Amino acid sequence: MRWLWALGNIVFLPIPKFWLMLLIPLFLVILVIPVFPGTLSKIHSLKLRNTKSGTMLLKIFLVSMVAVLLFNIPAMMGKFESSLDIPAIGDAPWKWTGHILLVVLIENLLFWDGIIRIYLTSSQLGLKFRVIGAICGMIPIANLIVLGIMIRKADKEVKFENEKILLNESRAQQKICATKYPILMVHGVFFRDFRFFNYWGRVPKELEANGAKVFYGEQQSAASVVSSGEELAARIKKICEETGCGKVNVIAHSKGGLDTRMAIARFGAGPYVASLTTMNTPHRGCEFADYLLGKIGPSHQKRVAGMYEAALRKVGDPNPDFLAAVNDLTHSACAKLNEEMPDPEGIFCQSFGSKLNRPSSGRFPLNFSTLLVHHFDGANDGLVGEKSFQWGSEYQFITVKGKRGISHGDVIDLNRENIDGYDVREFYVQLVAKLKDRGF
Repeated sequence: MRWLWALGNIVFLPIPKFWLMLLIPLFLVILVIPVFPGTLSKIHSLKLRNTKSGTMLLKIFLVSMVAVLLFNIPAMMGKFESSLDIPAIGDAPWKWTGHILLVVLIENLLFWDGIIRIYLTSSQLGLKFRVIGAICGMIPIANLIVLGIMIRKADKEVKFENEKILLNESRAQQKICATKYPILMVHGVFFRDFRFFNYWGRVPKELEANGAKVFYGEQQSAASVVSSGEELAARIKKICEETGCGKVNVIAHSKGGLDTRMAIARFGAGPYVASLTTMNTPHRGCEFADYLLGKIGPSHQKRVAGMYEAALRKVGDPNPDFLAAVNDLTHSACAKLNEEMPDPEGIFCQSFGSKLNRPSSGRFPLNFSTLLVHHFDGANDGLVGEKSFQWGSEYQFITVKGKRGISHGDVIDLNRENIDGYDVREFYVQLVAKLKDRGF
Protein backbone atom coordinates (compact mmCIF):
# COMPACT_ATOMS: atom_id res chain seq x y z
CA MET A 1 0.00 0.00 0.00
CA ARG A 2 2.75 2.44 0.93
CA TRP A 3 4.63 1.96 -2.35
CA LEU A 4 1.42 2.60 -4.31
CA TRP A 5 0.82 5.81 -2.43
CA ALA A 6 4.45 6.81 -2.97
CA LEU A 7 3.99 6.20 -6.66
CA GLY A 8 0.96 8.47 -6.63
CA ASN A 9 3.02 11.22 -5.02
CA ILE A 10 5.69 10.83 -7.69
CA VAL A 11 3.13 11.14 -10.48
CA PHE A 12 1.88 14.34 -8.76
CA LEU A 13 -1.73 13.64 -9.48
CA PRO A 14 -4.04 13.82 -6.47
CA ILE A 15 -5.32 10.26 -7.07
CA PRO A 16 -6.87 8.40 -4.12
CA LYS A 17 -5.14 5.16 -3.14
CA PHE A 18 -8.18 3.10 -4.21
CA TRP A 19 -8.12 4.40 -7.79
CA LEU A 20 -4.35 4.10 -8.00
CA MET A 21 -4.60 0.43 -7.09
CA LEU A 22 -6.99 -0.04 -10.01
CA LEU A 23 -5.06 1.98 -12.57
CA ILE A 24 -1.78 0.09 -12.27
CA PRO A 25 -3.30 -3.40 -12.90
CA LEU A 26 -5.39 -1.87 -15.68
CA PHE A 27 -2.23 -0.60 -17.37
CA LEU A 28 -0.67 -4.06 -17.16
CA VAL A 29 -3.79 -5.59 -18.70
CA ILE A 30 -3.68 -3.04 -21.53
CA LEU A 31 -0.10 -4.08 -22.32
CA VAL A 32 -1.26 -7.68 -22.75
CA ILE A 33 -4.73 -7.20 -24.26
CA PRO A 34 -5.10 -3.63 -25.55
CA VAL A 35 -8.53 -4.24 -27.12
CA PHE A 36 -11.79 -5.56 -25.73
CA PRO A 37 -12.12 -9.38 -25.90
CA GLY A 38 -15.29 -8.93 -27.95
CA THR A 39 -13.33 -7.10 -30.62
CA LEU A 40 -10.66 -9.80 -30.79
CA SER A 41 -13.26 -12.54 -31.07
CA LYS A 42 -14.40 -11.01 -34.35
CA ILE A 43 -10.90 -11.43 -35.82
CA HIS A 44 -10.53 -15.01 -37.07
CA SER A 45 -6.75 -15.38 -37.01
CA LEU A 46 -4.20 -15.30 -34.20
CA LYS A 47 -1.75 -13.44 -36.44
CA LEU A 48 -4.33 -10.77 -37.25
CA ARG A 49 -5.32 -10.47 -33.58
CA ASN A 50 -1.71 -9.72 -32.70
CA THR A 51 -1.51 -7.13 -35.47
CA LYS A 52 -4.71 -5.49 -34.23
CA SER A 53 -3.40 -5.50 -30.65
CA GLY A 54 -0.22 -3.82 -31.88
CA THR A 55 -2.07 -1.00 -33.65
CA MET A 56 -4.26 -0.41 -30.60
CA LEU A 57 -1.20 -0.12 -28.34
CA LEU A 58 0.36 2.37 -30.73
CA LYS A 59 -2.85 4.40 -30.80
CA ILE A 60 -2.92 4.42 -26.98
CA PHE A 61 0.72 5.48 -27.05
CA LEU A 62 -0.02 8.43 -29.35
CA VAL A 63 -3.09 9.59 -27.42
CA SER A 64 -1.47 9.21 -24.01
CA MET A 65 1.69 10.96 -25.17
CA VAL A 66 -0.31 13.97 -26.34
CA ALA A 67 -2.26 14.00 -23.07
CA VAL A 68 0.94 13.77 -21.00
CA LEU A 69 2.53 16.65 -22.91
CA LEU A 70 -0.59 18.83 -22.60
CA PHE A 71 -0.66 18.29 -18.83
CA ASN A 72 3.02 18.21 -17.91
CA ILE A 73 4.35 21.25 -19.74
CA PRO A 74 1.89 23.66 -18.02
CA ALA A 75 2.28 21.79 -14.70
CA MET A 76 6.07 22.08 -14.76
CA MET A 77 5.66 25.83 -15.24
CA GLY A 78 3.42 26.02 -12.17
CA LYS A 79 0.13 26.64 -13.97
CA PHE A 80 -1.73 24.10 -11.81
CA GLU A 81 0.05 24.87 -8.55
CA SER A 82 -2.87 26.60 -6.85
CA SER A 83 -5.80 24.65 -8.25
CA LEU A 84 -4.41 21.08 -8.03
CA ASP A 85 -1.75 21.53 -5.38
CA ILE A 86 0.96 20.53 -7.87
CA PRO A 87 4.27 22.35 -7.31
CA ALA A 88 6.31 23.71 -10.22
CA ILE A 89 9.51 21.94 -11.22
CA GLY A 90 11.64 24.53 -9.42
CA ASP A 91 9.93 23.74 -6.12
CA ALA A 92 10.29 19.94 -6.29
CA PRO A 93 12.87 18.92 -8.92
CA TRP A 94 13.44 15.45 -7.45
CA LYS A 95 9.76 14.58 -7.61
CA TRP A 96 9.47 15.84 -11.17
CA THR A 97 12.47 13.71 -12.13
CA GLY A 98 10.73 10.62 -10.78
CA HIS A 99 7.53 11.61 -12.55
CA ILE A 100 9.24 12.09 -15.90
CA LEU A 101 11.11 8.80 -15.62
CA LEU A 102 7.86 6.99 -14.86
CA VAL A 103 6.10 8.59 -17.81
CA VAL A 104 9.00 7.70 -20.13
CA LEU A 105 8.87 4.10 -18.88
CA ILE A 106 5.12 3.82 -19.45
CA GLU A 107 5.25 5.36 -22.93
CA ASN A 108 8.18 3.15 -23.92
CA LEU A 109 6.35 0.03 -22.77
CA LEU A 110 3.31 1.01 -24.84
CA PHE A 111 5.35 1.88 -27.92
CA TRP A 112 7.68 -1.11 -27.99
CA ASP A 113 4.93 -3.57 -27.17
CA GLY A 114 2.91 -2.21 -30.09
CA ILE A 115 5.70 -1.82 -32.63
CA ILE A 116 7.13 -5.28 -31.98
CA ARG A 117 3.70 -6.83 -32.49
CA ILE A 118 3.10 -5.24 -35.88
CA TYR A 119 6.71 -5.75 -37.01
CA LEU A 120 6.40 -9.47 -36.29
CA THR A 121 2.89 -10.05 -37.65
CA SER A 122 2.03 -7.53 -40.38
CA SER A 123 2.71 -8.69 -43.93
CA GLN A 124 1.75 -5.50 -45.70
CA LEU A 125 4.30 -3.26 -43.99
CA GLY A 126 6.95 -5.06 -45.98
CA LEU A 127 10.67 -4.45 -45.71
CA LYS A 128 10.25 -0.90 -47.00
CA PHE A 129 8.21 0.48 -44.10
CA ARG A 130 10.11 -1.55 -41.53
CA VAL A 131 13.31 0.14 -42.67
CA ILE A 132 11.69 3.58 -42.95
CA GLY A 133 10.26 3.16 -39.45
CA ALA A 134 13.66 2.29 -38.03
CA ILE A 135 15.38 5.21 -39.80
CA CYS A 136 12.76 7.82 -38.90
CA GLY A 137 12.29 6.58 -35.34
CA MET A 138 14.51 9.28 -33.83
CA ILE A 139 13.47 12.13 -36.15
CA PRO A 140 10.83 14.38 -34.52
CA ILE A 141 7.58 14.86 -36.45
CA ALA A 142 8.75 12.45 -39.17
CA ASN A 143 8.55 9.56 -36.72
CA LEU A 144 4.92 10.40 -35.87
CA ILE A 145 3.97 10.68 -39.56
CA VAL A 146 5.56 7.34 -40.39
CA LEU A 147 4.00 5.74 -37.32
CA GLY A 148 0.58 6.98 -38.42
CA ILE A 149 1.08 5.48 -41.89
CA MET A 150 2.18 2.16 -40.40
CA ILE A 151 -0.85 2.02 -38.09
CA ARG A 152 -3.18 2.75 -40.99
CA LYS A 153 -1.60 0.08 -43.22
CA ALA A 154 -1.69 -2.54 -40.47
CA ASP A 155 -5.32 -1.77 -39.57
CA LYS A 156 -6.28 -1.95 -43.23
CA GLU A 157 -4.54 -5.31 -43.52
CA VAL A 158 -6.43 -6.72 -40.53
CA LYS A 159 -9.79 -5.62 -41.93
CA PHE A 160 -9.06 -6.91 -45.45
CA GLU A 161 -7.60 -10.27 -44.42
CA ASN A 162 -10.32 -10.91 -41.85
CA GLU A 163 -12.99 -10.28 -44.47
CA LYS A 164 -11.28 -12.80 -46.77
CA ILE A 165 -11.29 -15.41 -44.03
CA LEU A 166 -15.01 -14.85 -43.41
CA LEU A 167 -15.73 -14.98 -47.16
CA ASN A 168 -13.96 -18.32 -47.56
CA GLU A 169 -15.70 -19.72 -44.50
CA SER A 170 -19.11 -18.67 -45.83
CA ARG A 171 -18.60 -20.44 -49.18
CA ALA A 172 -16.51 -23.39 -48.00
CA GLN A 173 -19.28 -25.92 -48.69
CA GLN A 174 -19.76 -24.66 -52.25
CA LYS A 175 -16.17 -25.51 -53.34
CA ILE A 176 -16.46 -23.04 -56.17
CA CYS A 177 -12.96 -23.88 -57.44
CA ALA A 178 -13.45 -27.67 -57.52
CA THR A 179 -13.03 -27.98 -61.29
CA LYS A 180 -13.54 -31.22 -63.21
CA TYR A 181 -9.85 -31.20 -64.13
CA PRO A 182 -7.05 -30.06 -61.77
CA ILE A 183 -5.22 -26.76 -62.12
CA LEU A 184 -1.66 -26.75 -63.45
CA MET A 185 0.13 -23.47 -62.70
CA VAL A 186 3.07 -22.84 -65.04
CA HIS A 187 5.72 -20.30 -64.05
CA GLY A 188 7.59 -17.83 -66.24
CA VAL A 189 11.26 -17.32 -67.00
CA PHE A 190 14.03 -17.10 -64.35
CA PHE A 191 11.92 -18.56 -61.54
CA ARG A 192 11.17 -21.96 -60.10
CA ASP A 193 7.80 -22.82 -58.55
CA PHE A 194 8.54 -25.70 -56.20
CA ARG A 195 11.70 -24.94 -54.23
CA PHE A 196 12.53 -22.17 -51.75
CA PHE A 197 9.93 -19.69 -52.99
CA ASN A 198 6.30 -19.89 -54.10
CA TYR A 199 6.16 -18.13 -57.46
CA TRP A 200 2.38 -17.74 -57.24
CA GLY A 201 2.35 -16.13 -53.80
CA ARG A 202 -0.85 -16.63 -51.82
CA VAL A 203 -2.90 -17.71 -54.86
CA PRO A 204 -2.53 -21.54 -54.69
CA LYS A 205 -3.54 -21.65 -51.02
CA GLU A 206 -6.61 -19.52 -51.78
CA LEU A 207 -7.61 -21.79 -54.65
CA GLU A 208 -7.19 -24.90 -52.51
CA ALA A 209 -9.25 -23.31 -49.73
CA ASN A 210 -12.07 -23.11 -52.27
CA GLY A 211 -11.79 -26.68 -53.50
CA ALA A 212 -9.15 -26.60 -56.24
CA LYS A 213 -6.52 -29.29 -56.80
CA VAL A 214 -3.29 -27.52 -57.75
CA PHE A 215 -0.14 -28.77 -59.49
CA TYR A 216 2.95 -26.89 -60.71
CA GLY A 217 4.80 -26.92 -64.02
CA GLU A 218 8.21 -27.50 -62.47
CA GLN A 219 10.02 -26.83 -65.75
CA GLN A 220 13.50 -25.29 -65.75
CA SER A 221 13.57 -21.57 -65.11
CA ALA A 222 15.71 -20.66 -68.12
CA ALA A 223 15.52 -22.59 -71.36
CA SER A 224 14.28 -22.22 -74.92
CA VAL A 225 10.54 -22.38 -75.59
CA VAL A 226 11.04 -25.68 -77.40
CA SER A 227 13.00 -27.22 -74.52
CA SER A 228 10.53 -25.97 -71.90
CA GLY A 229 7.61 -27.12 -74.05
CA GLU A 230 8.99 -30.64 -74.18
CA GLU A 231 9.53 -30.64 -70.44
CA LEU A 232 6.00 -29.36 -69.78
CA ALA A 233 4.42 -31.92 -72.09
CA ALA A 234 6.07 -34.70 -70.09
CA ARG A 235 4.90 -33.10 -66.85
CA ILE A 236 1.29 -32.80 -68.06
CA LYS A 237 1.18 -36.42 -69.21
CA LYS A 238 2.70 -37.58 -65.92
CA ILE A 239 0.07 -35.74 -63.85
CA CYS A 240 -2.73 -37.24 -65.93
CA GLU A 241 -1.30 -40.75 -65.68
CA GLU A 242 -0.64 -40.62 -61.94
CA THR A 243 -3.96 -39.04 -60.96
CA GLY A 244 -6.23 -40.46 -63.65
CA CYS A 245 -7.67 -36.96 -64.15
CA GLY A 246 -7.52 -37.21 -67.96
CA LYS A 247 -6.80 -33.53 -68.52
CA VAL A 248 -5.59 -30.38 -66.77
CA ASN A 249 -6.55 -26.70 -66.78
CA VAL A 250 -3.35 -24.76 -67.38
CA ILE A 251 -2.84 -21.26 -65.98
CA ALA A 252 0.48 -19.99 -67.32
CA HIS A 253 2.31 -16.76 -66.62
CA SER A 254 4.70 -14.86 -68.89
CA LYS A 255 6.98 -17.20 -70.92
CA GLY A 256 5.10 -20.12 -69.36
CA GLY A 257 2.28 -19.36 -71.77
CA LEU A 258 4.59 -19.80 -74.77
CA ASP A 259 6.05 -22.96 -73.22
CA THR A 260 2.58 -24.47 -72.83
CA ARG A 261 1.57 -23.56 -76.37
CA MET A 262 4.70 -25.33 -77.61
CA ALA A 263 3.91 -28.39 -75.45
CA ILE A 264 0.52 -28.57 -77.18
CA ALA A 265 1.70 -27.78 -80.73
CA ARG A 266 4.81 -29.97 -80.98
CA PHE A 267 4.95 -32.45 -78.10
CA GLY A 268 1.49 -33.98 -77.99
CA ALA A 269 0.10 -32.34 -74.83
CA GLY A 270 -3.10 -31.22 -76.59
CA PRO A 271 -5.30 -34.24 -75.66
CA TYR A 272 -4.38 -33.71 -72.01
CA VAL A 273 -5.27 -29.99 -71.81
CA ALA A 274 -8.85 -28.85 -71.24
CA SER A 275 -8.12 -25.12 -71.08
CA LEU A 276 -5.19 -22.75 -71.33
CA THR A 277 -5.20 -19.37 -69.59
CA THR A 278 -2.20 -17.13 -70.19
CA MET A 279 -1.33 -14.28 -67.83
CA ASN A 280 0.75 -11.39 -69.21
CA THR A 281 2.36 -13.68 -71.79
CA PRO A 282 4.40 -11.97 -74.56
CA HIS A 283 2.66 -13.79 -77.43
CA ARG A 284 4.18 -11.32 -79.89
CA GLY A 285 7.41 -10.90 -77.98
CA CYS A 286 9.11 -7.77 -76.64
CA GLU A 287 10.70 -5.27 -79.00
CA PHE A 288 12.72 -4.00 -76.06
CA ALA A 289 14.38 -7.42 -75.84
CA ASP A 290 15.38 -7.16 -79.53
CA TYR A 291 16.96 -3.78 -78.88
CA LEU A 292 18.74 -4.89 -75.71
CA LEU A 293 20.29 -7.97 -77.29
CA GLY A 294 21.37 -5.90 -80.27
CA LYS A 295 23.16 -3.39 -78.08
CA ILE A 296 24.89 -5.81 -75.72
CA GLY A 297 27.87 -7.53 -77.32
CA PRO A 298 28.33 -11.33 -77.35
CA SER A 299 31.04 -11.24 -74.67
CA HIS A 300 28.84 -9.28 -72.25
CA GLN A 301 25.89 -11.56 -73.02
CA LYS A 302 27.93 -14.63 -72.15
CA ARG A 303 29.19 -13.05 -68.94
CA VAL A 304 25.68 -12.19 -67.75
CA ALA A 305 24.40 -15.61 -68.84
CA GLY A 306 27.15 -17.35 -66.88
CA MET A 307 26.25 -15.50 -63.68
CA TYR A 308 22.54 -16.30 -64.01
CA GLU A 309 23.09 -19.93 -64.92
CA ALA A 310 25.39 -20.49 -61.93
CA ALA A 311 22.67 -19.13 -59.64
CA LEU A 312 19.91 -21.11 -61.36
CA ARG A 313 21.76 -24.41 -60.94
CA LYS A 314 21.71 -23.83 -57.19
CA VAL A 315 17.90 -23.74 -57.18
CA GLY A 316 17.43 -26.92 -59.15
CA ASP A 317 18.03 -26.29 -62.86
CA PRO A 318 20.22 -29.09 -64.26
CA ASN A 319 21.02 -27.35 -67.54
CA PRO A 320 19.84 -23.69 -67.67
CA ASP A 321 20.23 -21.74 -70.92
CA PHE A 322 19.83 -18.03 -70.19
CA LEU A 323 20.44 -16.74 -73.71
CA ALA A 324 18.08 -19.25 -75.32
CA ALA A 325 15.31 -18.13 -72.97
CA VAL A 326 15.91 -14.43 -73.57
CA ASN A 327 16.21 -14.78 -77.34
CA ASP A 328 12.87 -16.60 -77.52
CA LEU A 329 11.17 -13.61 -75.90
CA THR A 330 12.15 -11.18 -78.64
CA HIS A 331 9.60 -9.86 -81.09
CA SER A 332 11.36 -11.48 -84.03
CA ALA A 333 11.61 -14.90 -82.35
CA CYS A 334 7.95 -14.90 -81.28
CA ALA A 335 6.88 -14.12 -84.85
CA LYS A 336 8.53 -17.38 -85.95
CA LEU A 337 7.24 -19.32 -82.94
CA ASN A 338 3.66 -18.26 -83.65
CA GLU A 339 3.91 -19.87 -87.08
CA GLU A 340 4.75 -23.16 -85.34
CA MET A 341 2.10 -22.78 -82.65
CA PRO A 342 -1.34 -22.14 -84.19
CA ASP A 343 -4.33 -21.78 -81.90
CA PRO A 344 -5.13 -25.32 -80.72
CA GLU A 345 -8.45 -26.91 -81.60
CA GLY A 346 -10.67 -28.39 -78.91
CA ILE A 347 -9.01 -26.40 -76.10
CA PHE A 348 -10.58 -23.35 -74.51
CA CYS A 349 -7.97 -20.58 -74.71
CA GLN A 350 -8.09 -17.19 -73.01
CA SER A 351 -5.60 -14.50 -72.08
CA PHE A 352 -5.17 -11.65 -69.61
CA GLY A 353 -2.87 -8.64 -69.48
CA SER A 354 -2.24 -5.56 -67.35
CA LYS A 355 -0.10 -2.45 -67.14
CA LEU A 356 1.49 -0.09 -64.66
CA ASN A 357 -0.30 3.26 -64.74
CA ARG A 358 2.80 5.06 -63.51
CA PRO A 359 6.35 3.64 -63.43
CA SER A 360 7.10 4.73 -59.87
CA SER A 361 4.07 2.85 -58.56
CA GLY A 362 5.59 -0.58 -59.20
CA ARG A 363 8.10 -2.53 -57.15
CA PHE A 364 11.78 -2.64 -58.09
CA PRO A 365 13.02 -3.49 -60.71
CA LEU A 366 9.79 -3.15 -62.73
CA ASN A 367 9.43 0.51 -61.74
CA PHE A 368 12.79 1.07 -63.43
CA SER A 369 12.20 -0.97 -66.59
CA THR A 370 8.70 0.39 -67.33
CA LEU A 371 9.98 3.58 -68.97
CA LEU A 372 12.53 1.70 -71.07
CA VAL A 373 9.98 -0.85 -72.27
CA HIS A 374 7.48 1.94 -72.98
CA HIS A 375 9.86 3.49 -75.52
CA PHE A 376 9.64 0.34 -77.68
CA ASP A 377 6.44 -1.48 -76.70
CA GLY A 378 4.19 1.32 -75.44
CA ALA A 379 2.01 0.78 -72.36
CA ASN A 380 3.37 -2.20 -70.45
CA ASP A 381 3.47 -4.11 -67.16
CA GLY A 382 7.15 -3.42 -66.58
CA LEU A 383 8.34 -6.11 -69.00
CA VAL A 384 5.72 -6.88 -71.65
CA GLY A 385 3.86 -4.43 -73.87
CA GLU A 386 0.07 -4.33 -73.81
CA LYS A 387 -0.21 -5.17 -77.51
CA SER A 388 1.51 -8.53 -76.90
CA PHE A 389 -0.94 -9.99 -74.37
CA GLN A 390 -4.02 -10.80 -76.44
CA TRP A 391 -4.42 -14.40 -77.58
CA GLY A 392 -7.12 -17.05 -77.71
CA SER A 393 -10.87 -16.76 -78.01
CA GLU A 394 -11.25 -14.41 -75.03
CA TYR A 395 -9.09 -11.59 -73.72
CA GLN A 396 -9.41 -9.37 -70.66
CA PHE A 397 -7.28 -6.39 -69.73
CA ILE A 398 -6.91 -5.97 -65.95
CA THR A 399 -6.68 -2.42 -64.68
CA VAL A 400 -7.26 -0.26 -61.63
CA LYS A 401 -8.01 3.42 -61.23
CA GLY A 402 -5.40 5.87 -60.03
CA LYS A 403 -1.63 5.85 -60.25
CA ARG A 404 -0.88 2.28 -59.15
CA GLY A 405 -1.61 -0.06 -62.01
CA ILE A 406 -0.78 -3.79 -62.02
CA SER A 407 2.70 -5.04 -62.88
CA HIS A 408 4.06 -8.25 -64.39
CA GLY A 409 4.74 -9.48 -60.85
CA ASP A 410 1.48 -8.25 -59.35
CA VAL A 411 -0.63 -10.59 -61.51
CA ILE A 412 0.98 -13.61 -59.78
CA ASP A 413 1.10 -12.10 -56.30
CA LEU A 414 4.89 -12.17 -56.43
CA ASN A 415 5.23 -9.52 -53.70
CA ARG A 416 2.23 -10.65 -51.60
CA GLU A 417 0.94 -7.08 -51.75
CA ASN A 418 -2.69 -6.03 -51.26
CA ILE A 419 -3.49 -3.57 -54.05
CA ASP A 420 -6.50 -1.27 -53.89
CA GLY A 421 -8.99 -2.28 -56.58
CA TYR A 422 -7.26 -5.58 -57.40
CA ASP A 423 -7.66 -8.54 -55.10
CA VAL A 424 -5.28 -10.93 -56.85
CA ARG A 425 -6.38 -13.96 -54.84
CA GLU A 426 -10.08 -13.40 -55.50
CA PHE A 427 -9.28 -12.76 -59.17
CA TYR A 428 -7.92 -16.30 -59.51
CA VAL A 429 -10.74 -17.78 -57.44
CA GLN A 430 -13.29 -16.27 -59.83
CA LEU A 431 -11.21 -17.26 -62.86
CA VAL A 432 -11.16 -20.91 -61.77
CA ALA A 433 -14.82 -20.76 -60.72
CA LYS A 434 -15.70 -19.72 -64.28
CA LEU A 435 -13.67 -22.66 -65.65
CA LYS A 436 -15.74 -24.90 -63.39
CA ASP A 437 -18.96 -23.35 -64.70
CA ARG A 438 -17.80 -24.08 -68.26
CA GLY A 439 -17.44 -27.74 -67.33
CA PHE A 440 -13.65 -27.81 -67.19
